[in-house]
Amino acid sequence: MNDPIHLAHGLAGDSTPPDWPTLTAAEVDTLLRGYPQLGTATRIDWHSPRPLSAACLVETAGGTVFIKRHHHSVRSVATLSEEHRFTAHLRANGMPIPMMLRDVRGQTAVALGDWVYEVHEHAAGTDIYRDAISWSPLPNREHALSAGRMLAALHDAATGYHAAQRGTHILVARSELIASSDPIAMLQVQLPQRPGLAGYLRDRDWQTDLTRLLAPWHATVQPPLTKQLQLWTHGDWHVSNLCWSDASTAARITAVLDFGLAAANCALFDLATAIERNAIAWLALDTGEAAAHLDIAHALLEGYRQQRPLDAADIHLLADLLPLVHVDFALSEVEYFHSITGSRANADVAYDTFLLGHAAWFTTPPGQALLQAIRDGA
Repeated sequence: MNDPIHLAHGLAGDSTPPDWPTLTAAEVDTLLRGYPQLGTATRIDWHSPRPLSAACLVETAGGTVFIKRHHHSVRSVATLSEEHRFTAHLRANGMPIPMMLRDVRGQTAVALGDWVYEVHEHAAGTDIYRDAISWSPLPNREHALSAGRMLAALHDAATGYHAAQRGTHILVARSELIASSDPIAMLQVQLPQRPGLAGYLRDRDWQTDLTRLLAPWHATVQPPLTKQLQLWTHGDWHVSNLCWSDASTAARITAVLDFGLAAANCALFDLATAIERNAIAWLALDTGEAAAHLDIAHALLEGYRQQRPLDAADIHLLADLLPLVHVDFALSEVEYFHSITGSRANADVAYDTFLLGHAAWFTTPPGQALLQAIRDGA
């Protein structure tokens, strides 16, 4: 097998060296000894450009599989198994999710040295958005309708799944801070158990920053948010995590991918995340009103409501939630970059551009126009 060289998506929409070493042919061979049903590997087809882990498609004697590798500081066997149990529940309830393969010991999360691996069957369909950056807007309204319907179907399938919250804050989409009556106090309580984040925040006036960030939105969002039914959610509903029957506008979704950010939240949190991920050109905010893709936001919401009804109060809460939906995850990225990859520059981007900048954008005319467009949908 050859070991292709590749670059990862950078925080500015550029291509950069990945955070983690590329999966090698020798490494894949070692891992697959635990999967005798696959036989030997013959070729690495493609390396994922996502920067937070290493992943590739591998041709084996038993077919093509997707292999993903995490550093143990990011995912342990226990914390990776949490998302595997969730996806198994969704598959059992009809969601088109590639099957997790088990090794000879029956495990879906496999620790080898400093790494934790997972092996998936090859997703059905065409991964037409696989090179799209997670913060790039969806250009296709019909696909947005389909994505909205499928997200609602996922929430229907997730109903009845009961599990404790994720055992980690690192790179998962949680909502405890924004659902708290006092996010500043809650984060203060968390910091002794999150020394990496605490280390970064010592150099920032974070209480003032968070108070300013939360002030326009939190008092309105928090009371109704706490009354929402808790539901495990995908956490990263971007079209690059969906496969399609073909590249046409009439294509249907054939597979749902990447539950790495999944956690216990509520359905509206996931829908707000979908709008944030797919309907805003975060890397092109200098285009002004053109950065807000109102048609895509409307289509996601319309598709969702075709499958899962929302009343006027839900729509207003959705709009109010959008400026804060990223807060917990942005802090987890700060923690990841500061304490795990050791990149102060990336941690600063996660704090200034993501955590503070995304919330601030919703106070601008384009951001306000998007929120009003969603409210008008009620």
